[in-house]
Amino acid sequence: MTDLRRALVARATLLPGLADPGDTDTLLRLLRLLYETGRADLPLGRLLEGHVDALQIVLRYGDAGQRARALAAAADGAAFGVWNADLAGEPLRLHDGRLTGGKSFASGAGLLTHALVGIDLEGGRQLLLIDLARTPPAIDRSFWRVAGMQRSETHVVRWHDAPVAANDVIGAPGDYVREPWFSGGALRFAAVQAGGVAALLDHTAAHLVATGRAEDPHQAGRLAALYGHAAAAAGAVRDAALGWFADEAARLPLVSAARAAVYAAGGPAIELAEQAVGVQSLFAAHPLAAAITDLSMYLRQPAPDAQRMRVGAAVAAGTLNVRL
Repeated sequence: MTDLRRALVARATLLPGLADPGDTDTLLRLLRLLYETGRADLPLGRLLEGHVDALQIVLRYGDAGQRARALAAAADGAAFGVWNADLAGEPLRLHDGRLTGGKSFASGAGLLTHALVGIDLEGGRQLLLIDLARTPPAIDRSFWRVAGMQRSETHVVRWHDAPVAANDVIGAPGDYVREPWFSGGALRFAAVQAGGVAALLDHTAAHLVATGRAEDPHQAGRLAALYGHAAAAAGAVRDAALGWFADEAARLPLVSAARAAVYAAGGPAIELAEQAVGVQSLFAAHPLAAAITDLSMYLRQPAPDAQRMRVGAAVAAGTLNVRL
């Protein structure tokens, strides 16, 4: 077992539950664990979020036997994830119980024990829970040549004529994109990203204190600004969590607001950290180097403009308003 897989399993034991949170307190506890994990190690936070996502989906849509097997596997140290990004030109297909095709951006490839994958059927996207020991894919590691998030082991995976059992099928076609869970689940990765913004504050402050530069008025100003960005990101995630059970109409706009706020905080926070620490922030041995490149990569989630449009529409409709 690799160090990252070991760390993922250890973090998973701290989860407040594996099913969808049923109240505000449980949701906040989950998001805080994801936030603190991202703050300590962003690739680990990415994998933990995928583990949570996969298990919530299985427990939401699976039958009693599937739920029981997933819970037993998780209790035994299994690591789950969701691989849904289609591989261009090689979409995953299921024919006569045989799986052929691939997935891109498969985080945790080579580390996970189970992966939820999607295939397109007439009624919508159908999920399969693949036991990766029983039905292993070929892993193409040549794809993941990136500046950040290398340790997330995000690769291309392929199967060719691989057997799939009937009880690998989770739920019905179209379940994967059912709301509010599909869009609402983005709050989990926003929490991990917000932790990544806070990590910039942590590493920058530690560097300036250690080098005796924290009292310089310009550096103090940068720390204050960094704090503001980190607080804004965390606050937006917290607001969305507090609103999830309080206002059903505002649920998804609040999640979009959280995503937009974290995205807006990340870029300026990276720039401030680089300005404060200087060239040392670009040395591989400095903790800021990985924190900056990992966050830069992980912030690039799809459709940031669409999130702002959803927020703007909710404000125009009176669904969202600012209150103290």
